[in-house]
Amino acid sequence: MHPFRKAVESGDLDAVAALLADDVVFTSPVAFKPYPGKAITAAILRGVFRVFEDFTYIREIANSDGRDHAFVFTATVAGKQLQGCDFLHFDDDGKIDEFTVMVRPLSAAQALGEAMGAQFEQIAREAAEQ
Repeated sequence: MHPFRKAVESGDLDAVAALLADDVVFTSPVAFKPYPGKAITAAILRGVFRVFEDFTYIREIANSDGRDHAFVFTATVAGKQLQGCDFLHFDDDGKIDEFTVMVRPLSAAQALGEAMGAQFEQIAREAAEQ
């Protein structure tokens, strides 16, 4: 099992953050522009942990050199079931430098957007504290 998946599935948010490159760029399924930087990305991921219920990775796909991974997942947000995928790219040091999330269906993406919007003041505080 990939170390990222292991960290997420065990709820070890410090281990997840340790896998992020300082210059990671997080692209959200519900925000217009990407979020650059380790502090904000780690804070967003902590927020996601607070809003997702029943989160489960169901498939892991990797290219032959191990630098690109796709982790397919299911979860529930505000009573809406969603399916999604974390697309990760790893730099030369094995750190995540690109983190893109996609989710479906639209109603679940909207519920996710609302739930994360409610988290954003706390996310901004957490990012500023790092």
